Amino acid sequence: MTTEFIWQLPTSGDGRYGNAESTRRGERTTPGHVPFTEGVSDPRGDRFNYFDYLHQVARAADLTGFDGVLVQHDLEGDESWIAAAYLARGTRRVRLIAGFDASWGSAVYAAKNAVSFQRASGGRFAWQIGQGPDAATRRRHADNVDDGDVLARIDELVTVARGVQTGAPFDFKGRFFEVQGGGFRGPLAGNPLPPVYLGGDSEAAFALSARQADVHVLDAAPLEQLRPAIARLQALAAEQGRPLSIGLRIDVLARESAEEAVRDAETYWAQTGRGAEDPAGFADSQFWEDFATRRTGARGALVGSYGQVEQRLAEYAEAGISSFVLGATPHLEEAYRFGEHVLPRLRARLNQDRQAA
Repeated sequence: MTTEFIWQLPTSGDGRYGNAESTRRGERTTPGHVPFTEGVSDPRGDRFNYFDYLHQVARAADLTGFDGVLVQHDLEGDESWIAAAYLARGTRRVRLIAGFDASWGSAVYAAKNAVSFQRASGGRFAWQIGQGPDAATRRRHADNVDDGDVLARIDELVTVARGVQTGAPFDFKGRFFEVQGGGFRGPLAGNPLPPVYLGGDSEAAFALSARQADVHVLDAAPLEQLRPAIARLQALAAEQGRPLSIGLRIDVLARESAEEAVRDAETYWAQTGRGAEDPAGFADSQFWEDFATRRTGARGALVGSYGQVEQRLAEYAEAGISSFVLGATPHLEEAYRFGEHVLPRLRARLNQDRQAA
């Protein structure tokens, strides 16, 4: 099984080096020098916006050898599908994974958008379908489905979306979606299905992924804590008779030396307002829990030298993780740093281990 490395884009804001505060990098709201030659027009005139910064980060991931970028769903930010479409033309090889919730709308309309995206991007589109926020927040966004029905709705959405893409006529009647005589025809038929990324740490979420997901993404935790979840997902997928890759969402802070990494991590830690808390206990294991969770969403980070971070990620891979969703602040500079100093060595190591097995 191959191992993929995905870089998460900072859709809800980014920081700068050694700065835990969120900023809108790339926003230029005052007139300045037009960055286009004479005769080349741009609808923004001489103004840049945050989409341009996201484009920089996606290009950095593309250039340094990542397999994909995750355009995370942000309830208060720009629409992830629109951002992914904007990035598609400026990248060549990375998979574009758009995060969204099943409350997005009609399953058939979601499938049609996905097919159009696949046709436009050469089959580089994928879905990360989330369970959404708490019930009160969902209601503010016109989503009144009960908490206990969220996974069932995701199940139906994926079933319908795949059904209309793979056959016609297609009929389905469920609790949330109904299709009569549907199915795509003409140029929309027979296109590659978007790989589906799901998550969650409940038994019900595991069972859903075993039935429907291509990748189940676990939240960051020390390896020993993840081994039972990895084993359970593998067992459930085997019962279903289908392949399931297991992913990990974790941040990385890698430097030339462990001392430099810890120093930068402590600086960031202090700037989050938690300077009174002692992070020194994390230094031996390289796993820092709740390091940049408020900024990136990852529940933990690997902090260490290039070799130490490579070693820890290789251990996760040996335990069964084959999809790494990584992130760091600032996302542009850290994509280059990890992509140039860790990723090539890690890939070579994993390939060597597979050949030796």
